[in-house]
Parts: sequence; C-alpha cells; structure tokens
Amino acid sequence: MSEHQSMRDLLRGVPAFPDTLPAFDPAAAPESPTDLFLEWLAAAVEDGVAAPHALTLATVDRDGMPDARVVILKDVDDFGFSFASSSDSPKGRQLENAPAAALNLFWPTVGRQIRIRGAVRPAGTEENDADFRRRHPVARALVLAGEQSSVLRSREELDDAVATQVQRLEGDGPTPGSVTWTVYTLSPDSVEFWQADPERRHLRLRYARDGAGWSRTLLWP
Repeated sequence: MSEHQSMRDLLRGVPAFPDTLPAFDPAAAPESPTDLFLEWLAAAVEDGVAAPHALTLATVDRDGMPDARVVILKDVDDFGFSFASSSDSPKGRQLENAPAAALNLFWPTVGRQIRIRGAVRPAGTEENDADFRRRHPVARALVLAGEQSSVLRSREELDDAVATQVQRLEGDGPTPGSVTWTVYTLSPDSVEFWQADPERRHLRLRYARDGAGWSRTLLWP
C-alpha cells in the first residue's frame, strides 16, 4: 500500500461527528439570525463545546488573495458580530483596503457550523480604547510593541519587548493606550446555519438580508 493510499485511508477513517447530534427544526427558527445564533451559542456553552467563541476570519489582500485566521468573537448584537485586532496588522490593513469579510464557526462535537458574510466597519476611539484596556497586560504589551507578523529574530527579542511594555503598563504614569487597537463589526448580509446529520442529510438554513428584515431559505446539503 502506498504512503498516499495509507494517508487517504487514515483520513477516511476519522469520524466526523458523534453519533448523537442536537435536533434542529428550520421551520421553528426565529426571524432574525442574531436570535438563532445566540440560541446556538448558549447551547454550545452549556454542552461544553471547546472555545465556542473562536471564529475563522477570512479577508483578501490587495492582490485578491484570500487570507484566514482564527480570532475571538467579542460581541454579538443587532448591529453585527464584533472582533478586534491592530489596524496595522495584516488583517487590519486588508480590512482597510477591502472592508468586507467572511466569518466561520465550527463546533464538531455538536455538528454545527455557522457561516457569516458582510461589510466590516471599525469602531470609534472610545470603544477601541475601552476594549484595549480590558485585555490581559501581556496581550496589551504585544500590541504596544507594534510588531505583529514581523520577522522575529529570537524568543529573547520577544521576551524583552514584552517586558519593556509591561513595565510601561505597570509604571507610575498614565497607563498607555493603543492608537492601532480596533474593534471591528461585521454587519451580515447572509448567515447560514448548518446542522450535521448522521446519515449525511445535513440541514442548511440561510438567512439573507431583505430590506429591513430577513428572508430564510433551505439549501441542499
């Protein structure tokens, strides 16, 4: 058996989902995707889903090449889904150039996936500063060092930069803020809820913005 065949068999043998999955009735779904998202998120937390607030953020660069990474969901309300980053990070620069994105949350232990697409807007200075000051000191220190995604010559360089900024944060003077830390909110044009089925007859319910409200459509698996 070839190495490629062995790897293919290994991957095919990995179970995708548990045998028992939560029920989902699209006909009983609320009119707003925000309400359904909050229901699913609360259930994920109650079911002990690991990091249910971790989401994949996809953006594009100036050449149209896609980029994706995992960030933490900060908030959800009727305005959209919020996350944060430095505006001078690669994703911050990409969002400045092309202010739209896709988000994806995947919870394999309950067989659920949520896909979100829409325009992205940055928050104002006050909201950005408040969020920055709520962060862990080391997380703030990394932002203040201002080198995200730059080439790192050694671990010692990182440790020294963090120590310098933590010392600033713990000093006697005014606590430094960040001019680059930004809360971004994606205002969804479409939100799709995907519920796995043990027999592969997965349920897909897509909400699409329709004027001031939402239309709902079932999609083939």
